[in-house]
Amino acid sequence: MITLHHLNNSRSQRILWLMEELEIPYQIKFYQRDAKTMLAPPELKAVHPLGKSPVITDDGNPMGNITLAESAAIIDYLVKTYGNGGLMPADNTPERIRYDYWMHYAEGSAMPPLVMKLIFNQIPKQKMPFFARPIARKITERVLGAYIDPQLKLHLDYLSNELQPSGWFVGDTFSAADIQLSFPLEAASQRTNLKQQYPRLVDFLNRIHARPAYQRALQKGGAYAYAE
Repeated sequence: MITLHHLNNSRSQRILWLMEELEIPYQIKFYQRDAKTMLAPPELKAVHPLGKSPVITDDGNPMGNITLAESAAIIDYLVKTYGNGGLMPADNTPERIRYDYWMHYAEGSAMPPLVMKLIFNQIPKQKMPFFARPIARKITERVLGAYIDPQLKLHLDYLSNELQPSGWFVGDTFSAADIQLSFPLEAASQRTNLKQQYPRLVDFLNRIHARPAYQRALQKGGAYAYAE
């Protein structure tokens, strides 16, 4: 049985969604972020040393018990092990090369500026001496304006242009790469002007949110702010 160690409002939601798309049996163990720090609870370190989510355990693999972290690695494992040839293009095809690229791009290139945006937006809100607040705000504005926001525009322009005529990122059909890319785009919808300037990406999000498997994952996983 596969167990998803599921942290609220995290990347593990897309793993839950994937398992619903694959229609495989699984169970969920729930974890809640610390209300003040928004960090994962220490209990997750008992599952994986990094103490982050997503993490899955699979005690039904013939090779033995599997514990696996990192979204792309988990998606690759689940699709190859339980996907029956679905949600992934065939080997040695242009579509497979594109698929592998997006699986790495999502976390390697798209997420870092989004994480930086989140962190720098929080800096002026932290407790500090009153005389330091204008300095913190000024530094934050300069970093956002000079680097983070231009990087986000670069990536959103790129993603919008790379979205295929089919409405998916790989070829003519929905794939696990679309699942992997869902979290950066959901995060971008809350931290950038995506809703105002990128109608193709908004349409992509609307279509994945309407998928029955996505809706089932929301029902089973609990509140998920990024789907709003």
